[in-house]
Amino acid sequence: MIGGGLAGLSSAVALAEAGFRVRLLEQRPFLGGRASSYTLPSGEHIDNCQHVTLGCCTNLSDFYRRAGAEGLIKFYDELTFVDREGRRSIMKASALPAPIHLAPSLALYSSVAWNGRQRIGRAMLAIARRGGCNSGGDADGASMLEWLRLHGQTEEAIERFWSVVLVSALDENLARTDARYGLDVFWKAFLSNRAGYLIGIPTVPLGTLYGGCRAAVESRGGEVVLRAPVRALRLRDNCVAAIETADGREESADLYVAAVPHDALLDLLPPSLIEREPSFSNLRRLRVSPITGVHFWFDREIMSEPFLTLVDRTTQWIFNKSKLGAGHFLSAASSTASSGPSSGDGGQYLQLVISASYDLLIRSRQEIVDLCLRELREVLPETRAANLLKATVIKEPAATFSPEPGADRWRPAQRTKVPNLFLAGDWTATGWPATMEGAVRSGYMAAEEILAAAGVSRRLVKPDLPVEALARRFAAESKAC
Repeated sequence: MIGGGLAGLSSAVALAEAGFRVRLLEQRPFLGGRASSYTLPSGEHIDNCQHVTLGCCTNLSDFYRRAGAEGLIKFYDELTFVDREGRRSIMKASALPAPIHLAPSLALYSSVAWNGRQRIGRAMLAIARRGGCNSGGDADGASMLEWLRLHGQTEEAIERFWSVVLVSALDENLARTDARYGLDVFWKAFLSNRAGYLIGIPTVPLGTLYGGCRAAVESRGGEVVLRAPVRALRLRDNCVAAIETADGREESADLYVAAVPHDALLDLLPPSLIEREPSFSNLRRLRVSPITGVHFWFDREIMSEPFLTLVDRTTQWIFNKSKLGAGHFLSAASSTASSGPSSGDGGQYLQLVISASYDLLIRSRQEIVDLCLRELREVLPETRAANLLKATVIKEPAATFSPEPGADRWRPAQRTKVPNLFLAGDWTATGWPATMEGAVRSGYMAAEEILAAAGVSRRLVKPDLPVEALARRFAAESKAC
């Protein structure tokens, strides 16, 4: 197993539980890949970027259960949106059944004029009638922006509602997003089941979630090796004969799972194999999208909510890490980390997230800090009197693959033309965009293929949340998609 991100970990745990002896190699000194945490020189434990799960992420929930981390995720049933005028709108399920359970919140969404809200409602019902979208219809080949304009959405509704939700969910601008991904996000998270939109946030640093994965592998005779970069896959007779490590050693196995980013896979494969096998060469067609995380430590509490979603701003989400219990606070006096919450220290640790942050890639870290601090002072007035003790910016230029129209054509299956080589990663053909749910699905799908190759038929991938009765009736009204 090459790679200790969510795809590799989920596959490793599933295979270890199925009786395989797993040896997992991870080049970094920690597990989790892009959904990980690390320690700064001053002692703070920080996540590389705040990751959340949704109620509709059934496989991610199953993975947390396998890892013994199920109780470390806290779910919230309210989303608070704040626009430039300071108006707050709360998205919360009413007593109505899906797909209209969020309709009262939408009717009160003050950031969009009444006419725009009506049009949003009609578009949501159009999505419900089609039951999401897998192929064809007016979404075939279209961007999400094109689909929204086709369905009469105002520019205000696009910018202040659709974009706010989807850019964060898909890490891409609407003009670059395949409409099918956007439609499925709203169907699975907001329309098909009342629990789909629930926000799950870890109450511990991300790295803490994966301790159970290592135990699950090692307790079954396997091994997890950190700081073990792999340099190449060596082929013989169209099969992987060995892997070459960075120190020049070769290690062999019966089966190999490459659970690394798609561009990293191309660096591992022999050039001749890439050129003759389209499933590998087409990976060059997948583009990437950036995410930027900004971490602020203040000398006092400036925010009471666990998290906020911002409208009309560069900053998209603010996470109150002190309240969420997943971060440490930096003491003003000692400049060292303590594990107590902000209420005991009198300070607060916030993390800001900006998805599809193309414009920030060329900006200096100080420019990004200044921009985000200015927006915080506009949204949270208490920030104006607070002292910023420390700030850290983490840029991930290639955080995810870009879900642009047609990207599914270039996403390979988990079983390759090399008989003993399997792939796992959110960029493989999972039916999901680049999310933690997609990564775990890919790991389970790779494990299913390995079990099938061994003559064992076992379903590891969990089904989506059940479509509730009224939502199912809506979807049955139209078979066109």
